[in-house]
Amino acid sequence: MKLLFLGSPGVGKGTYAQVLKEVLNIPHISTGDLLRAESKKNSPLGRKISDIMLKGDLVSDEIMLEMLEERIAEKDCKKGFILDGFPRNLVQVNHLKNLIEISHVLNFKADDEVIIERLSGRLTCKKCSTIFHKTGNKPKKEGVCDACGHELYQRKDDTSEAVKKRLEVYKEKTKPLIDYFKNEGLLVEVIINKPISEIREQIITKVKDYLEGKTDKIGEIK
Repeated sequence: MKLLFLGSPGVGKGTYAQVLKEVLNIPHISTGDLLRAESKKNSPLGRKISDIMLKGDLVSDEIMLEMLEERIAEKDCKKGFILDGFPRNLVQVNHLKNLIEISHVLNFKADDEVIIERLSGRLTCKKCSTIFHKTGNKPKKEGVCDACGHELYQRKDDTSEAVKKRLEVYKEKTKPLIDYFKNEGLLVEVIINKPISEIREQIITKVKDYLEGKTDKIGEIK
């Protein structure tokens, strides 16, 4: 089971992946996390990634694929995995197809107003990047990550205007990607406008039913 999660900034796909990876017993592979982890290593690749990121440049598809290939070769990926953050365009899709065969693509969606509200209250762990929210998904201890105990912070680009711009750019750039996976018959939409704390079990049930072939759609989770 090789799942690809798509979704705009703030839609919550990272949070949903954290929930579903436990239920499905497969790892969540975030390319952003892979980059950050590798850049901290004193390896040739880690130093190369650090230099690229310090310059504000994008890491090449070749490097991303090299890291992905190494990660999915690990034992915990034998039953599959949730891939989050790659591919972002059709060129990357073609590269990825040479590496793995995606079985399902879940496109997480929410109303723009909901996303803006979510991001304005979003908190991220400085170490492990686990995401929390000031109201919808509170950490057990204020300002502290439940997963690793490190400090939580709010990103500087999580203002209303910045979020609106990010949403516009995302929709423009990913439309060809979404259309492609629709045409391939791999994509299903998951619409979630409520906090995960209110509909956690519904998400688990509906996604499992879809993956097990009990239904051909998920739609809005209420």
